[in-house]
Parts: sequence; C-alpha cells; structure tokens
Amino acid sequence: MGIVAGLDSSSDSTRIVVCDTDTGAVIKQGYAPHPVGGSGDVDPQAWLMSLGEAAEGGLLEGVQAIGVSAQQHGLLALDAGGVLVRPALMGNDKRAQSAAADLAEALGGRTAWAQAVGAVPTASQPVAKLRWLARNEPEAAHRVAELMQPHDWLVWQLLGRPVRRTTDRGTASSSGYWSAAAGSWRPDLVELALGHQVRLPEVIGPADAAGHTPEGLLISAGTGETMAAAFGLGVGLGDAVISLGASGSVFSIHHEALADPTGTILSYADATGMHLPVVHTLNAVRTLRGTAELLGTDLEGLSALAMKSTPGSYGLVLLPYLEGERTPHLPHTAGTLTGLRRESMKPEHLARAAFEGMLCGLADALEVLRGRGVQVRRVFLLGPAADLQAVRAIAPALLGAQVVVPQPADYAALGAARQAAWALGVSHGTQSPHEPPRWPAAASQVFEPGDDLPVGQAVRQQYVAVREQTHPGAFESGTAESGTVESGAFESGVVGSGTVEPGGQEAAGGAGGYGAGSQVPAGGAGGYEGGGSVNPGGYGEAGGLVAGGYESV
Repeated sequence: MGIVAGLDSSSDSTRIVVCDTDTGAVIKQGYAPHPVGGSGDVDPQAWLMSLGEAAEGGLLEGVQAIGVSAQQHGLLALDAGGVLVRPALMGNDKRAQSAAADLAEALGGRTAWAQAVGAVPTASQPVAKLRWLARNEPEAAHRVAELMQPHDWLVWQLLGRPVRRTTDRGTASSSGYWSAAAGSWRPDLVELALGHQVRLPEVIGPADAAGHTPEGLLISAGTGETMAAAFGLGVGLGDAVISLGASGSVFSIHHEALADPTGTILSYADATGMHLPVVHTLNAVRTLRGTAELLGTDLEGLSALAMKSTPGSYGLVLLPYLEGERTPHLPHTAGTLTGLRRESMKPEHLARAAFEGMLCGLADALEVLRGRGVQVRRVFLLGPAADLQAVRAIAPALLGAQVVVPQPADYAALGAARQAAWALGVSHGTQSPHEPPRWPAAASQVFEPGDDLPVGQAVRQQYVAVREQTHPGAFESGTAESGTVESGAFESGVVGSGTVEPGGQEAAGGAGGYGAGSQVPAGGAGGYEGGGSVNPGGYGEAGGLVAGGYESV
C-alpha cells in the first residue's frame, strides 16, 4: 500500500520510524534529542525543533500518514486564542503533590475518584496540575480557555493549528478528568480543579484520522506513550507487561474498565478500543542497584552472585520497600530483610533475595490485576534488567506464567506507525476500523516455568507470609492475592513452615535452573500478531515504557 511514519516524542528525545504499511518492516529511522530538559516548565517548541531535526535528510519523503506518540501527563494550558498561558507542566513535575491530595479530598476521597475516572489524583496528572496552577498562578489560571496534553498539541501543530482539536481515548484517560468506563469527559472535575470550565479536545476513535496536513498527509489519532508501546508490541488479551525501571509497572489489556476503590489500579484506555489497567510499584531495579552497591558489585555481578544461591535464598526474604511502596499502599515504610541466620549471611543469598524480593513485589502488582479477573497467560518483561540471567531464571516460576523478553526497539514509535497504517487503510477502504494491521511479531526469547513452578510458588508463599506478618492487611480483603497465593493464608510464625527450607531445597521440586530460553517469535496477541518491537523504558512515575530507551536505573 505504501509507507507510514510513527514519531514518539518522549521526555528527552524524538524518535521516528518509517515502516511499510503491509509488513511493518522498518525502512528508515530518525532520532534527535530535545534541546531542553524534560522536567519542570518546558517550552513545547523544543519538541517541534527536535521533530524537525529527527526528520532531516528526507526521512519522511513518500510517507502517506503519520502517527504521533508522546509522553503522558503533560499539561498545556492555552488561552482563548490558542496561545500557551505558561510553559508546559510535565508529568514528572512533583510540585502538585499537595494539590493532588487536596483535590482527592475535595471530591470525597479515593473511592469517589476511582468511581469517577478510574484513578485517584497524583502529582503527575493534569487534573492535579490544574489545581496547582489555580493555587500558585491564579492570573495564568484565569486565562486558561482550553487544555491539551503533549500528543494533542503535536497533532494540532502538524495539522497547521486547525479549529478542530482532537485527542484519543488513551491520552484522555490519563488526564484525571476523562472516564474510560463512561467514555466521556468530566468537565465538572476540571472546574473543581481549576475553578472554571474550559474547552477540551474531541476524543476520536483508534482508527480515525485527526485530519490532513495542507500537503494532504494523513495524521492519525495518536496516543500516549504507554498505549503506543503496547500497540507496537502487540499486547492483547491474556498478556501482561512488566516494565523494570528504577520503579516498576504492570499493565495488561482488558475488555472493560476496572474501577478500583483503593486507587491501586489506574483504569486507562488503550490504543485499540479496549482498556489498559495499570498498577505501579515504587521499587524495582532500585532494589537491585542498592543491593549491588552494598555488595560492592554491579547488576551483572549481582546476577552472577544470585545464581550461586538457590530458590528461597537460604531463608532470606527481602521486602523491597526502599522508597516506601505504592502497591501495597505503604508510603512511609522501609524495606525489611528477614531470615538472617549464620549460614544465610553470604553475598550470594542476599543477592538472590534482592531478585526474589523485586520480582515478588511485581508479582503482587500482577496479582492485583488477576484478582480483578484479568487473565494472564504470558508476561512481557521490558527494561535492561530483563537481560540479566537471574531475572530470566527466576521470573517465570515466581510470576506463574510464560515470560517473553522481546528484542529492544522503539515500540512507542512503532505503535504510532501501526496506528497510522490503520487509519490510512480505513481511509482507503482497505482496512477494517475494527481490526488493526497484522504486523509480524518481533523476535523474542521465551522462558517457561516448567517443572520449577512449584518451587517458585513456594518462594512466593514465603514472601507473602513475611509481608503479611510485617504489614498485616496491607492488601485489603486479599485484593492483591488470588489464585496460587492467598493473602493472609499464613499465620504468624509460618515462614519456616516447610515451603522453602533454609538451603533452598523444597519438597515440591529441585532447586535447579529455571526454563532455558529459546529464540522464537513473540506470537499473536489479542486476535492479531504483535507488531514491531517495544520501546524499552518506563512511563509516568513508574519508570516503564519511555521513548528512546530505558529509564535510568
């Protein structure tokens, strides 16, 4: 049919991929850093400069359609003439923390927000930034007449700043004033935060076109980075994605929005018309880095040490809450190391406890989704830490699922390109608006739990027992635990109940290596094959799918 482009404007750079519409094959690529930092107040003109630099050398010559992915949670507040009233406020700006807490109470608490828009306000969300703006810059707040997020603004600029302003379900769902369950804006929440009503973009469908440039180039709906990366990866029903940044995130595709009264699940929309529930943890690779520094090594060295130990780490259990924790909600706690005996006080056992603790913390997040009916048959692991031998060896049995480690690539840009191909096909009458293009999956390594599943689940039980003893009721009503591991199923003092004996041997199975990986395609997802690759990195506060590479860990 032709060629399309996907561009991803992350917090620090722009990446462009040019792809064949039929096969998804990457023909050309472009990259440029943003000329200014990606936090605090940002002039969005920097994004346009970066885009222009990334597209130099005729990169977009012959392209028929462009899809746009961009960093989530940024707020661009414009006056009645479409001019910014101040620089953009970005998602990683923490100034709105107190405003978020105040806003949560203003509506009646966490449950009220979860029911309204599927998410409790956080400092990263535009709705909290509006409250901050009203409090701290009242003159600028008074001039605000319309709101956009980065992807919306870039699409608008590419189209020549038309009267029509658009967004998509994915970006809208991360605003804090759009309900994924109802599929509609909540202007009352904007007024609650800002003090008055404003104009909001039109939310268009996944296969719709936002418009055409004066030169006739189709611009698709676009979406947020997380949604674009999931689409580029080909994540579908039965899949979960765990992103290993300094902090962690777990998300999946689901057929309905999940209203979580505790606010643990963020109920976002995806880029295909489905839903994308997300659970964040505050501690992932920072746990490994801290342990590596303590032992005087690096991540590779820590992994090698961990492989000298056995499942259960000779009885050591690390609750990795080094920065407090979000899942479970323990914002003011600290990490805990238990099971210290003379024979367990060796570097290799502490190293393995760090890996097991990190993965069990992420398994807690995964179980939050499973406990709400989300089916998980395989788990995609993203981030540089996914390449560590210890992660690949331990994860399948601890997570209780097939683990897929895709090859590194710019997944968000690929997802944007795939969306552009979809909208182009629909406009030509060659593609169904209900089914995206079938692009082949990226080569991936697949790791199976195999016979080690009972051993891994025994390690999980040991971890849950310690967590319940240390922080009883941290997961209300067993919310985080379902299926193989039940929250509260262990009475006080049962850590040494035979699930994993000191020394790592357990009656359910040997302590040998976990399933070996093999080079295979990542496979189909959600009724169509996964496309392209994944942008390894992180999103929002979680440190998951960031454009242009992995979050610093």
